[in-house]
Amino acid sequence: MTLSLFSQFAPTYILCIPSSMVAIFIPWVLFPTPTNRWLNNRLVTLQNWFLVQLLRELFLPMKPEGHKWALMFISLAVYLTFLNLLGLLPYTFTPTSQLSHNLGFAIPFWLVTVIIGFQNKPNEALAHLLPEGTPTPLIPILIIIETISLFIRPLALAVRLTANITAGHLLIQLVAKGTLALLSIMPAVAVLTMTLLLLLTLLEIAVAMIQAYVFVLLLSLYLQENV
Repeated sequence: MTLSLFSQFAPTYILCIPSSMVAIFIPWVLFPTPTNRWLNNRLVTLQNWFLVQLLRELFLPMKPEGHKWALMFISLAVYLTFLNLLGLLPYTFTPTSQLSHNLGFAIPFWLVTVIIGFQNKPNEALAHLLPEGTPTPLIPILIIIETISLFIRPLALAVRLTANITAGHLLIQLVAKGTLALLSIMPAVAVLTMTLLLLLTLLEIAVAMIQAYVFVLLLSLYLQENV
């Protein structure tokens, strides 16, 4: 039972091609692109409104030096959102349920923010490792703790995204299997579990969008500390 539940997160092969590779590249094909017309269609207009709101939330409190990262962060947010949402479709693979995939996004972006901080303002970057007013006997311990918390940031980013996506998919699969088992035995109860499954799916859609936003928001906060 346990192996069958977690087997949905194991990459499969289609014509000797890993399903994870197909899932990673599919969002780039589905992105709506602007046209040369005077008025865009409703989908592109909705996409532009969403991007403007996201830009405002992420970069309004940031200094102008960090605005050059807007395109990269917005692209990452849209890409993660599409990956999370596409993973909810039947017979699909969710790359963001893999910790290695999420670490591949978290570590480079976090490392760049740290390098920018030490390059632009090294004194303030080092000052973050020791809170002001710390008693002298606690200085070595606090420096070690702050250093560990600094290096654990990308792991926390990746684990948060992986855990939320994995938990939602497992819960949906458990309720779906229970609904199929109850359908022939107790139809009335199966209707209730089917309603619960629909609500869980709607919740997971919201979680997929929120987790992509939280991932990029935390990266923007790390960048805001170092610019």
